[in-house]
Amino acid sequence: MGHQLGELFLGAVPTVQILIVLYFILKSFFFKPLLAVMAEREKRTAGAQRAAETAQAAAGEKVKQYQEALKQARAKVYAEQEAARKKLLDERAALVRASRNLAAAEVNAAKEKVAKEVATAKRELEAGVPQLAAEIAKRVMETATPGGAR
Repeated sequence: MGHQLGELFLGAVPTVQILIVLYFILKSFFFKPLLAVMAEREKRTAGAQRAAETAQAAAGEKVKQYQEALKQARAKVYAEQEAARKKLLDERAALVRASRNLAAAEVNAAKEKVAKEVATAKRELEAGVPQLAAEIAKRVMETATPGGAR
């Protein structure tokens, strides 16, 4: 039995040698280039990921800048609208004041005119009071006297 094992091992030596040679050949011609390609691929993938992260960070910064610029532009527009609104309100208030002053002046002029007309009418009435009183008395006397009845 030991002798048969020895022969078996001795017969296996050329197979083992062929396997060892095949291993070194495959290692140098297949696995080394394959591992080198895989390492290069991993290196490029990592580089592309870093580049993508950098680009994403830059894009995020650009978005922040854009949003800040948009915010400033909106604030500027709102400020301009508020200034225009305030200007229009001031102009409107000035027009209202001017209209009120004009209306007050017209009312005062009309009051003065009415006061003059009232004074003129009073003077005319006062001047005509004696004549009116005489006529009233004359009519009263005519109706009071028996022969003066109509």
